[in-house]
Amino acid sequence: MSVHGEVLRAEALTKRFGGLVALSDYSLSLRSGEILGLIGPNGAGKTTAFNLLTGVLPPTRGRILLKGRDLTKAPPEEFAVAGIARTFQNIRLFRDLTVWENVAVGAHRREGPGWLATMLGLPGARRQEAAMRESAAELLRQVGLLELIDRRAGDLPYGLQRKVEIARALATRPTVLLLDEPAAGMNATETRSLTDMLREMAATRQGFSLVVVEHDMRLVMALSSRIQVINRGQLLADGRPEEVQHDPAVIEAYLGSRGRARKRRRPADASLA
Repeated sequence: MSVHGEVLRAEALTKRFGGLVALSDYSLSLRSGEILGLIGPNGAGKTTAFNLLTGVLPPTRGRILLKGRDLTKAPPEEFAVAGIARTFQNIRLFRDLTVWENVAVGAHRREGPGWLATMLGLPGARRQEAAMRESAAELLRQVGLLELIDRRAGDLPYGLQRKVEIARALATRPTVLLLDEPAAGMNATETRSLTDMLREMAATRQGFSLVVVEHDMRLVMALSSRIQVINRGQLLADGRPEEVQHDPAVIEAYLGSRGRARKRRRPADASLA
């Protein structure tokens, strides 16, 4: 996987909810082609960071730039148009639509026909709809779901619904894709399949970067080229997986005082696996 210039920058992002500081002075420099794992104990501030980076929440302080463009005060839809897409921890598919129709929803903002052309059934609208189906089919081939293109999304197993959601996010043609707990609810086989798919996707899509929030440490360590650790709203560590895995401050954050005793009896990497 080749890594090139910076695509996403966060500068000293801070988010306060009344007297609670959920995130403090969080910074990020994400380069094209990188896969960044964002980890930390429950309540550490990971979701707040995700919501800031995708425009769901405005920061109390700090800046967010995509390829030098300041998106700090932009609404979420502007983040999406600029090239930042995301999935959510809880799957948000249109369950009664087919798989391809769900993916087409992601593409519609960029390449869909206008509502009037669609209502009138104009030839241009029909051509665009056919092109969108073709584009959706290619994305579904990439995630291994092409044979399910006309299946109702709500009828698919949980792990496959996750892949449909990822394909829908990819249909927006993002520069940066943020995945919130993509392996949640998956079994070991589904998780391995997801890891392989994401790794291949990052390797083959030009100018594309991934940020993954995930509790499954095996997935994070196997997938990420770099890992950030957040604890109590603060950036605790930032480095290669093997560095972060053996960082005493990270082990302490995950395991606490009892973990220090266990650490003396077994390697640090086992405690985070």
